Amino acid sequence: MQLSARGLNRATLARQSLLARADTDAVSAIAAAVAFQSQAPVSPYIGLWNRVAGFDRAELDAAYASGAAVRGNPVRMTLHTVAAADYRPYREATEPSLYAAKLGGRIAGAGVSAAEAAKLSVEILSFAAVESRTARECEDWLAERLGAETAKAAWPGIRQYAPLLRARTGGPWGFNEKVDYIAAPDLPTLGDDAAADAALQTLVLRYLAGFGPASPADVAQFAMVQRGRAKRAILALGDRLDVHEGPAGETLYDLPGAPLPDPETPAPPRLMAMWDNVFLAYHDRSRTLPPDYRATFIRNNGDVLPMLLVDGHAAGLWRPVESGIEATAFHPLPDEVWAALDAEAEGLRSLLADREPLAYKRHHHWWAKLPEAQTVLLAKR
Repeated sequence: MQLSARGLNRATLARQSLLARADTDAVSAIAAAVAFQSQAPVSPYIGLWNRVAGFDRAELDAAYASGAAVRGNPVRMTLHTVAAADYRPYREATEPSLYAAKLGGRIAGAGVSAAEAAKLSVEILSFAAVESRTARECEDWLAERLGAETAKAAWPGIRQYAPLLRARTGGPWGFNEKVDYIAAPDLPTLGDDAAADAALQTLVLRYLAGFGPASPADVAQFAMVQRGRAKRAILALGDRLDVHEGPAGETLYDLPGAPLPDPETPAPPRLMAMWDNVFLAYHDRSRTLPPDYRATFIRNNGDVLPMLLVDGHAAGLWRPVESGIEATAFHPLPDEVWAALDAEAEGLRSLLADREPLAYKRHHHWWAKLPEAQTVLLAKR
């Protein structure tokens, strides 16, 4: 089947519960979304609010507290919230990439071999297994084995490679600038290529359920694995996958029977979280992010600003201000879209109100660098 660009867009929105909010619980929604990028602790809450009907913040609070949802770096070498059951296969799938990136040049520059750093990464898990440990405690533990100067240089690579989760430290969304670590309870297998390849097949299936149809390059981009590994994992799945033709004749893979909505299905507006994977999960990000806007919405330091999703595509940005939610659109929007965005903004303001009404405030400096556009104050106080 040949799929249009609009058809691919609607497939993504359907699987991400962005055509209609799902009647489900927080952990199931996290699993269905595959992963929520979580550099800012508020982002998974906004991500779930956009996808779950009647989302209650207390559900995610409880999931973090019970360990049903965890925050670590199982995919794309950046902080993500995932369902606890998914952490191990995701982290195993990305093991070769993490080993190469985090125990490579940085560790060698610290005067520690990759093999020694890998051994220490396993040993530190016992230190952080029963109770969470502060970053200082972990670095001191390393210093006892390597000396203070070497430990300071080696710790950044080891903490990003070792399967250490972020422990809750307080703050409005459960985490703050104080970083504590705790070992993952279901430890992934490290240093085993066969285990990594088997886990990557699992990740491919989960990724296609949440973001398909997609190419091997898309899988590689989402997981931050080599394209060759992604392609081999897809081919190993054989007839478990359907094959489609994309808009430019490219080969796309998908799960049999996965949703492929009518391309003309209406897509309601949404106010998306910073770093939402709906904009980042593909090598070809034009599925949801118009190329003309990419440099404006994704800044050169990697910040991915909170976007307006209109008709399934990024159309502008939003930020909370003292008097409401400020929305900036980079092309004209009909009055009915502004009205729908205003209704969404009322819900978002309620989500943030008594916890962090000015969420993402530290990123507001980017607004001084935006091109001229239409700005509307939504959900006025």
